[in-house]
Parts: sequence; C-alpha cells; structure tokens
Amino acid sequence: MPVDPVIAIVGEQADQQTYDKVYRELGLDQPLYAQFGRYVASLAQGDFGTAITTGHPVIQDIARVFPATVELATLALIGGVLLGVPMGVIAAVRRNGWADHVVRFFGLVFHSVPNFWMGLMVLVVFYAGLGWIGSSGRVSLHNMGLVPEVTGSILIDATLAKDWDVLVDALRHIVAPALILATGAMAYLSRMTRSFMLDQLGQEYVTAARIKGLSEWRVTLHAFKNVGVQLLTVIVLAYGGLLDGAVLTETVFAWPGFGQYLTAGLMAGDMNVVLTGTLLVGLIFVTLNLVSDVLYRVLDPRTR
Repeated sequence: MPVDPVIAIVGEQADQQTYDKVYRELGLDQPLYAQFGRYVASLAQGDFGTAITTGHPVIQDIARVFPATVELATLALIGGVLLGVPMGVIAAVRRNGWADHVVRFFGLVFHSVPNFWMGLMVLVVFYAGLGWIGSSGRVSLHNMGLVPEVTGSILIDATLAKDWDVLVDALRHIVAPALILATGAMAYLSRMTRSFMLDQLGQEYVTAARIKGLSEWRVTLHAFKNVGVQLLTVIVLAYGGLLDGAVLTETVFAWPGFGQYLTAGLMAGDMNVVLTGTLLVGLIFVTLNLVSDVLYRVLDPRTR
C-alpha cells in the first residue's frame, strides 16, 4: 500500500524506537508468507483486526455502518426496477420507434455519467439552490439519536417509533443518493429487459399468438412472463453492484455507510479495514451469484 501502516498508527512525529516497536507488534518484521499465514489463521477465528481510524474491531464497525448501505442500495434497486423494467419492455415492443430511441438514449446517458459528478450537481441545484433535499448524512443534526435503533434502517425505525418528523427528514436525505444509484440500475436493467424481450418477441409462439388474434398487450404480457426468471437473476446481481458501487455516492453525500467507511480506511492506510472490506465485497458477489443460480434452477423447470 502507498501508506506506511506503522506511520498511520504512530504518526509522523513518532521516534524510531516507537516505530520499531509497533513494526514488530504488527509482525511486519516477519517473512511475507508468515504474515499471510497469521492473517488467514486470524480470519478463521473470526478476528479481522482492529481499525486504526476508530480503535474498534473492524467487524463491529462494519456491522454498525452496513445497514445504512443496505437501506440505500435497497431503495435504489426498487427505483431501478420500477423504472428500468417498464422502459425496457416499452423499448422492445416499440423497437426502432421514438420510444425505443428515447429509452436507449437515457440508458446510455445514465450509464455513462459518473455518480460523483451527478451527486455534486444534485447538491448544487436541489440543496443549495432550491432547498428541496437534505444536505449530508441520514438525518439532520437536530434529529440524530431521537429514534431508537432497532433494525438499522432509519426509515423503518422512525416508522416503528411513529416519529413522523424524523421520517420526513430521513426521506429528504435519502431521496437524492438513492435516485442517483437508481439511475445506474435503471440504465442496466432497461437494456437487459429490452434484450430479453426482443429475444422472446421473435419466438414462434408469439407469432402464433398474434395469428390467433390476441391483443398486443396480452402478447407482450405472455412474452414478459418468459423473461421473468432471467430478469430476476439480473436484478439479484444488480443488487450486489449497488452495494459495492455506493462508495462514491456515499462519499459525496457523507452517507455513514460501508462505502464511506471503506474510503476513510483507504485514505488512512488502514489495512485491516481495506482487506476486510474487500473480502466482504467478494463474499457478497459470490453469495448473490449463488442465490441467482439457485433461483434460476428453482423457477425455470427447463434447467431441471
């Protein structure tokens, strides 16, 4: 790593004796294979090390910040599905028409524009200019700590506590980062839905249904049922991308989630945070890939 982990702990003003002591305590004086073996052995015991930035065990920190990322990514996925899937169906049904061109254009734009730039523009226009949304964090400072933390989701906890002021405030803070993440999911899902639908609309059973006199709406619905399993697997994988891709968005909006925690650890040269975060992201993708494969096999009888 470009940052000396010992300097990250003791600071640049520490004397050589203190530096050497911490250097040995971290095991950096040992061969690389010994350091790696010790690290893997600690992982096997559930010990992911202590975070330099907080002084707490890394696994406790992640358990504290991860619910905020799950809440943000879940809302973004819901928005992406509600926008992207209908847009993809319309684009496929109106292939090469104006609706298809519009959907493909906006899909390309939202897929290409960086999230951090879009976040900055949203803050400038809708927070600084119009005052429609909250600035940073999950709630305003005067509402922090007013709602008991039960689920880790501020929206659910505020609803359970029937504190409507905190709920409205939380919605004003989450709407912007959630929509920005949702645009990326929408662009991806609209393209995949369009591709799946075009494949089904070219099948012989669709031609037969039209010859029988079925309305275009019923033909489209029949074709959409046959892409449902494929779409479900794509949506599951898109969820993993949202959990991983929220890093820059969380940084722009100072969202106290996993992405911001990982970024702070990276900037501080905190190896335990960076390595544990990387392992967690890998575990999420492996798990979601496994879930998508199982769902495909359960829901599609042809795979059995």
